[in-house]
Amino acid sequence: MLTEEMKEPGDQDTDGRRLDRSKSDGKQSQGSLKAALRSAVREDNKVLEDATDETYIEGGESHLEDDDYDMEHLEGSSSSFQDDYMGNIGDSQNMGAPTPASEEAEEKVKKKISENFFYDYTELVSMPFVTPDSNIPLDLLTLVHSFGYDCRKRANLQLLDSNTVTYIAGNQLILLNLKTKEQMYLRSISGRGIGVIGVHPDKTYFTVAEKGVFPKIIIYEYPSLRPYRILHDGTELGYAYVDFNYNGTLLASVGSNPDYTLTIWNWKEEQPILRTKAFSQEVFKVTFNPEDDEQLTTSGSGHIKFWEMALTFTGLKLQGSLGRFGKTATTDIEGYMELPDGKVLSGSEWGNMLLWEGGLIKVELCRAARKSCHQGPINQIMLDEGEVITIGADGCIRIWDFETVDTADSIDDTGLLEIEPINELQVGKNVKLFSMIKMKEIGSNFWLAQDASGAIWKLDLSFSNITQDPDCLFSFHSGAVEALAVSPLTYLMATTALDCSVRIYDFASKTPLAQMKFKQGGTALAWVPRLVSYTGAQIIVGFEDGVVRILELYDPKGLTVFAGRKKISDADINLRQVFKPHTARVTALAYERDGEILATGSKDQTVFFFEVEKDYKPIGYITTPGPVRQLIWSSNSHPDSTLLIICENGYVLETPFPTIKEEEENRDVVSYEIKDMHIKCFHFSSVKSKILRLIEIEKRKTLKKLKEKEKEERRKQLAAEKGEDGEKELQAEEEEEEQEEPLPEIFIPSTPCRILCGFYSEPGKFWVSLGGYDAGFLYHCEFPLSDKSSAITKKKDEPFDFRLLEDTEDNPIQTITFSIHQDMMFCGMQNGAIRVYILNQDNPSLMNIEDYWHFNIHDNNYGCIKGISTSFDDRFLVTTGADSNIFVFTIFSEFELKKDIRAKVPSPRFGIETEPIPEDIEDPKAYSIENARRKREHDKLMKEVEEIKAGKREKLKALRNEFWKLLEMNQGLPKHMQFKQTDFDIDSKIRAEIGRKTAFKIQQVEKELAWEKEKHQLGLMKLQNRFRESLESDTIVVHAIQSDHKISSYRLVKPSKYSKSKRTSLSDRRTSKMERFEKEGAGRKDSQKDTGTRVNLRMTLKIPKMFKPSRRPSCIWETSI
Repeated sequence: MLTEEMKEPGDQDTDGRRLDRSKSDGKQSQGSLKAALRSAVREDNKVLEDATDETYIEGGESHLEDDDYDMEHLEGSSSSFQDDYMGNIGDSQNMGAPTPASEEAEEKVKKKISENFFYDYTELVSMPFVTPDSNIPLDLLTLVHSFGYDCRKRANLQLLDSNTVTYIAGNQLILLNLKTKEQMYLRSISGRGIGVIGVHPDKTYFTVAEKGVFPKIIIYEYPSLRPYRILHDGTELGYAYVDFNYNGTLLASVGSNPDYTLTIWNWKEEQPILRTKAFSQEVFKVTFNPEDDEQLTTSGSGHIKFWEMALTFTGLKLQGSLGRFGKTATTDIEGYMELPDGKVLSGSEWGNMLLWEGGLIKVELCRAARKSCHQGPINQIMLDEGEVITIGADGCIRIWDFETVDTADSIDDTGLLEIEPINELQVGKNVKLFSMIKMKEIGSNFWLAQDASGAIWKLDLSFSNITQDPDCLFSFHSGAVEALAVSPLTYLMATTALDCSVRIYDFASKTPLAQMKFKQGGTALAWVPRLVSYTGAQIIVGFEDGVVRILELYDPKGLTVFAGRKKISDADINLRQVFKPHTARVTALAYERDGEILATGSKDQTVFFFEVEKDYKPIGYITTPGPVRQLIWSSNSHPDSTLLIICENGYVLETPFPTIKEEEENRDVVSYEIKDMHIKCFHFSSVKSKILRLIEIEKRKTLKKLKEKEKEERRKQLAAEKGEDGEKELQAEEEEEEQEEPLPEIFIPSTPCRILCGFYSEPGKFWVSLGGYDAGFLYHCEFPLSDKSSAITKKKDEPFDFRLLEDTEDNPIQTITFSIHQDMMFCGMQNGAIRVYILNQDNPSLMNIEDYWHFNIHDNNYGCIKGISTSFDDRFLVTTGADSNIFVFTIFSEFELKKDIRAKVPSPRFGIETEPIPEDIEDPKAYSIENARRKREHDKLMKEVEEIKAGKREKLKALRNEFWKLLEMNQGLPKHMQFKQTDFDIDSKIRAEIGRKTAFKIQQVEKELAWEKEKHQLGLMKLQNRFRESLESDTIVVHAIQSDHKISSYRLVKPSKYSKSKRTSLSDRRTSKMERFEKEGAGRKDSQKDTGTRVNLRMTLKIPKMFKPSRRPSCIWETSI
């Protein structure tokens, strides 16, 4: 039994008692429980066969509500099928009087659903929201392909048949054909995302457990993909894991935060059997025991729990036993496996395996020399063909002997047992295996593996002479896709992420083309405009270490083909140029409208300008009052070329076209900082509370007018009916009216809200979207007249106009882009949704943004849209999100797209294969352009100083030599003509001054070290008081010189002041054993037989008085001769 502190909800029965049974009774009741479960399922199937279509609800929704169904019975791990199972168990259980057979049959028939019943997918699936009474088509955007994969989502790779896998991508379930690489999509029913998926053991059904408020579990039939069953009310906000039992008759689900509810379902009847709270912390996984459907296991953050379905006095219950780690450190458990005899083998965060028995750790398994089984956590453990397979985050798969693991036991107090794997496979470098599934191919041992580093692998675990090497079937970004850019010439796009890769895709033909890896993660991306690169072959990428790289894309088929060359890819990437303008991550890149200037922004609060024509020669940089969020150059409609700089902390700057100085003027400048640039500044001040106040005033005015109109009608009615009495009655009613509530107060947040994105509207004017408190509006702002007298940080500016955005109070716009014709505004939302506003052309003031199209695409919890862009011809829309997904849509058009369209990869430049590759900047600590220039100027200055010092030293050396010569001449003169040594002192005060300065410096050092000196003195004094002052005498050891003998004294503690008065006198003291031995020794010696071979010599060494104990101890040295 668990201790009171270790128990979790559901560990005990509702009455707080466990059923006390003997072993024989336990076996019998377990058998009766199995019989009850099986008979219940058989009865269900039998009634299903006899049921007609009249027994279930007509229409699309078949979830049958029972009036007698009480949610309270589901709490405390109770059974909602309790009454059904009571009748099946029999009278021997003494669980109450059975209901009449006719009523029971009628109740069962009422709950049964025909096996041939299916839901209508079109009625269930979530659809885009379109503003009512607008002409926006529902199919404004159509998903055509997904290039992403949420590789860090648990169990996000399932096998439906030998050629089809399925995985979650945002609000879609993708079915991928491994041979043809075609994709099919199933939309989320709720539109709130998908939590987890699972597959039936027979591969005939698969489950989609969704997210949202009281989400549903939809069970689809395969391969028809028709919704077969829908399970309701299994958790509050989302599911973390689902699992079928071995026969596929039951389904277990566990919820995510905040409830972590564990539910056992009779899924064919859409009814929960048992329900309880699994744990108080995050639960990763739940599984049935393959050998026993009545046993389950859950694991998660810092725990593992063993469950059993048990028949108690109050009905069928789930009883949980929390695993106790004992001496072993508590660990998160991701992977585990139930053994046939009831034991459980689990992994750990440090890579060892833990064997559990009876809720305790029986033994911890490691490799030889105490080496861990895996370097890092074990994410999955499986039993296949009599062998234990472990999958680790270190990219290794190891095979272990089952008998060795099953019979393992600890042999010492450490609890460790060393074993070695039979076989192992290292998949590759930087591979983090998360899960594996076996492919059902006869005569082969192929597996599909989910790689948390962004890949799907096909692995051969046959370990024979013909074993194939690991094959990477698909490669994806790992983690949030930070930036996106689309070619201005063709259907090509580039993406980058913190996984240190840059990837190129042909989104028209749905083909990944090329990728390039670096040492640091990418954070910003832009496609070089055609004014700079006419062929559209260059992209520019900013990285998290402040480096900017220019990459060139080309078709390698245009190069000279050499004999023996490997297969030529469709595209390749070449490093063209690299420089480092910043010391922190690059957040924005923007080319001026004529392609003459490149501007780069960073978290280090600087914006750097480069002259593009002269191989990106640095012009200079300006400092900003906050981290740079976005850079936008003005369009051709503006009279002047200006740069809009949006900072995260509420500042927006506008800079003119930077002045390009001649090389001669720039040669002697120490720093690249531009200090004479005329910069306009806007410091955003919150006006949301004022806007809400104005909206409330307008509402009250409208309401007041309506009330006055009603009063006038009422007055006329009462005057016609009652005359003067009616007037009095109306006055009494007016007096009874309540006073108006006070208007909302003006509130300005203490910390400025982050500016998320913005864009130019007119010269000197711009729109911005903010997060936090100020979300829900688009704000129209204008740069104020420059006032050099006030500091930038003290300025407070308010927008002059705003636009209310529906349902964006907690879901602000993260990024905005426009179609080429400016008739559509595409918005990427924080919750992963796409919103499209239909605009009037040439309408920079956004007068009409009421009609919109809204659709949830990426994951609602962590799928914030990072990038959104249209193709060069407005035929496609591409989005990237923080959930690793990249979606491609076609935009509604009256003209149909041609089939089999393909992007044209730029041809290689002449001589590109012979060009030297520029030296890359791989060291994150490398100097930036500004720091390198300052270092260069500093080194130049130091060199000049050293040269001056060297000249001074030469002069001093010459003077010193001349002085020594004078001294020698002085020594050669007669004594009466010689100068004294003091006569050579130019100023006698110099030596005295040097001595004074030296003494002063010594005094200053003593003052600086006084505190440390006092600290160490106090520490030494405390140590002496603690260990030395309390001793009467310490241990003294005397070593013999010519032998190994030694003698030591005692270490005695000083007697306390209270014990001195209680000391006994020598006369009253009890004689010691040694004294008694000395008195009786003479008589005993005479009585003993003399052997003639041993002589006992007794010596007494006198210890000095200072070392003598209070009871006169003596040291006896006995030696044998």
